[in-house]
Amino acid sequence: MTEGEDAEKEQDDAVPDEELTYADAGVDIDASEAATAALVGAAGGDVTGEGTDSDYAGLIDIGDRYLALATDGVGTKLLVAEALGDYSTVGIDCIAMNVNDLVAAGVRPVAFVDYLAVEEPDERFAEQVGEGLSRGAELADMALVGGETAVMPDVIKGLDLAGTCAGLAPKDGVFEGSARPGDALVGWRSSGIHSNGLTLAREAATRDHAYDDPFPFDGYDTVGEALLEPTKIYANLLGPLRDHAVHGAAHITGGGWTNLDRLGDYRYVVDDPFDPHPVFEFVQSEGNVSGEEMHRTFNMGTGFVAAVDETDAGALAEAADGRVIGRVEDADGNEGSVSIRGLEL
Repeated sequence: MTEGEDAEKEQDDAVPDEELTYADAGVDIDASEAATAALVGAAGGDVTGEGTDSDYAGLIDIGDRYLALATDGVGTKLLVAEALGDYSTVGIDCIAMNVNDLVAAGVRPVAFVDYLAVEEPDERFAEQVGEGLSRGAELADMALVGGETAVMPDVIKGLDLAGTCAGLAPKDGVFEGSARPGDALVGWRSSGIHSNGLTLAREAATRDHAYDDPFPFDGYDTVGEALLEPTKIYANLLGPLRDHAVHGAAHITGGGWTNLDRLGDYRYVVDDPFDPHPVFEFVQSEGNVSGEEMHRTFNMGTGFVAAVDETDAGALAEAADGRVIGRVEDADGNEGSVSIRGLEL
């Protein structure tokens, strides 16, 4: 190597990795939300029952109670499963992403149907997916009532997994869906990265690593295993949330901590969140991802949050193994915001 080439190499080595964002990785949240709004607007109609307000489920008045429906999938977490040849947990993810939305609305999940689209049929991974779905339904205490498997080689590369969850709630059981100034925020720990933001996480994790590389923290053998940790199911929270007259709840999923904005235009001060799991530190460092981008994309250790009168917060936290993580303040006429770990989202 010549002296000039050596100097050029040293200069290249000194340049830090480019900061990675979710949009750079291929998912623009603003564009996605705009597309969703366009779809909903084009569909027209209002199927939400009178007197209800939920951003997490469609609520239909069926007389003495509400029927609720939610639909979601596993997303690009499936690509990690494909790389490792292990689909045993993605069924749990599929159940969890739907069930947790119903719980955030104050609805008890009762039944689930799945939709598996594949490039070509494979008994091995189909059996693994089915085992995960069965385990997820068991954890959510609901019925798995079948679904559909479609073979579409011209459309699907690999496979895609999604599902729809049906739930029921008494008229006085659904949450108001809006926090109040002075409320306390009670939170529950996540199990890890869950099933959103994997496009960013995968891009960051594989900059200098493969999925089967050793994970540099305790708890997992490989990078892929850390990313595949199944989404926590919060169905067990529904009883305590109702018992303590929760005003609203947020499933901290796509959009990260900005999901609190669904509870109204307030200032959400989160001064005692659960610590992020090591997988978040790994993703942030490997992708040179900013703290703001991490909190706008991932749960960062806290997967579910409820707004409740401050006089009930301690009892709720104790009854459901959560903890008080913050408070709700008036936004003074401004748009809602979230203050967490020195960031203003």
